[in-house]
Amino acid sequence: MDKLLHKLQTQVLVGDGAMGTILFTEGLDTCPEAYNLTHPEKIEAIHRSYIEAGADVIQTNTYGANFEKLKAFGLEHKVKHIHQAAVAIAQRAAQPETIILGTVGGFRSVTQEDLSLSTILYHTELQIETLIQSGVDALLFETYYDLEELTAVVKLAREMTDRPIIAQLTASNTHYLKDSTEINRAIQHVVKCGANIVGLNCHHGPHHMQQSFSHIDLPQDTYLSCYPNASLLDIENQEIRYSDNAAYFGKMAQKLINEGVHLIGGCCGTTPEHVRYIKQAVKDLSPVTRKNVIPIKKRETNQAIPTHKKNLTSIVKQRPSIIVELDTPKHLDTSTFFDNVQQLDQLGIDAITLADNSLATVRISNIAAASIIKQQYNLEPLVHIACRDRNLIGLQSHLLGLSLLDITEILAITGDPARIGNLPGATNVYDVNSRGLTEMALRFNQGINTDGAELKQRTHFNIAGAFDPNVRRLDHAVKRAEQKIKHGTHYFITQPVYSSAKIQEIYEATQHLETPFYIGIMPITSYNNALFLHNEVPGITLSDNILEQFEAVKDDAAQTKALSLKLSKALIETVHRYFNGLYLITPFQRVDLTIELAHYSQTITSTKQEALS
Repeated sequence: MDKLLHKLQTQVLVGDGAMGTILFTEGLDTCPEAYNLTHPEKIEAIHRSYIEAGADVIQTNTYGANFEKLKAFGLEHKVKHIHQAAVAIAQRAAQPETIILGTVGGFRSVTQEDLSLSTILYHTELQIETLIQSGVDALLFETYYDLEELTAVVKLAREMTDRPIIAQLTASNTHYLKDSTEINRAIQHVVKCGANIVGLNCHHGPHHMQQSFSHIDLPQDTYLSCYPNASLLDIENQEIRYSDNAAYFGKMAQKLINEGVHLIGGCCGTTPEHVRYIKQAVKDLSPVTRKNVIPIKKRETNQAIPTHKKNLTSIVKQRPSIIVELDTPKHLDTSTFFDNVQQLDQLGIDAITLADNSLATVRISNIAAASIIKQQYNLEPLVHIACRDRNLIGLQSHLLGLSLLDITEILAITGDPARIGNLPGATNVYDVNSRGLTEMALRFNQGINTDGAELKQRTHFNIAGAFDPNVRRLDHAVKRAEQKIKHGTHYFITQPVYSSAKIQEIYEATQHLETPFYIGIMPITSYNNALFLHNEVPGITLSDNILEQFEAVKDDAAQTKALSLKLSKALIETVHRYFNGLYLITPFQRVDLTIELAHYSQTITSTKQEALS
């Protein structure tokens, strides 16, 4: 039997602690793995310090040494060299009985990752192969938030080697993974895929780790491992740090051993001092063979689905539907804005859409405006949510707030970059893009938070996606739409269209999709506006004839308005020939144009319905 597995039958083994924590305190200005090549003596010294503190097991300094992460430091061509150097350093530092784990870190985290699973496995295979060839005693896969990724990696590794495999999940919730799988069930699944040692690492300190392990069964013929963080993060003098709690860490290690852990080490924030206290605390302990597992309380998510209103998806599938976009003001004088809302309310349109600081320009919060509209008018607000301005925390809070206000129609958009707006120095967030935001809202509809915790109730978001037909290859736009549908988009709202031929082209390219479309129409307000759209807005091309018509009336406001309405009405006729959904975009608060076009649309559809009846 392998040395590691043989020892774990009767002993509690102590692992090492963090590598990056020590390097960062010494002023690291690159990735920790780069030091395998540039400062091997520092890495060796850290390994030795952990062994001297009592570590039976050490891991190579290769956690983030994959192609994608090294690319950020210009080291992607050094993947093999970094792994080979890491193993050689660990071997030099090791004592005869020291066990060396070849470490591989997960790619996916709590935020959205665009790498495909096949790409992840491609990069991971090189890491595994190099670590095995370099002579590690076992493989350690750690900090895997995604169960699909970890199980695929374990299966790959098992096909490549018979050496022991340690597989550690990371959960931001004490009971569930981010996909809402119970941690206990997830660990059992990883065992079936070929892991010899399974457990948890990172994110939580020992207290919350002990809570997690209280719900985990002792797996048959497999051992449990745990590598907690030192503590929760703290901020002191504007620096993020972990608590100096090595003695407490040792006491909590005893509790983790009582929960069935056979291999215990430390993750972020832990030092040789933590390992020293762990060693002292567990040196006389034997692994437990029985434990009382505390069942996780059954979820209490409210399963009821509201029936008090129809959403835009169901409406536009059944009949012609009009939605109108109206930008919130850039200032605090909202009288004109709400006068316009009042006029639109009297029209009987299905929704008013509210952009989220479009073109990266500061406006009054659309959620504040939507709340007032919801309370004081009969209009349904459709709130745009841009990923640009909010991190993963803010986006979730935003969604929960919308649900609390009973605002359920949302448009998920990535958002225009800050550099194009009136504050180009502002920071872009982009923790997720529109796809990730859509997936987040769908999880909320299931009553599940992004960390797998229950929301106690379901949200009921009806999620729109943006569709840009003004591209060189419409088939590429359709493929993107198909991907959005796959990830949960319920209906689409298009960018403005300025030709009947384009509307027909959209219909022919999308008629195989069951997902409905609202086709965007935005009236041209002047000759200068026409020139801007034609010359500066990517993808929009106005015919020479249209430009000439606007130039001919450029000095006459009444004739310009008449021409704009004439051209827009012709487009609306085409829209209703192929689609039920009409999306009127109000330009420059010109709600007079929107109202007349909405009336015209209603007249067309009423005439058609009367003819059919």
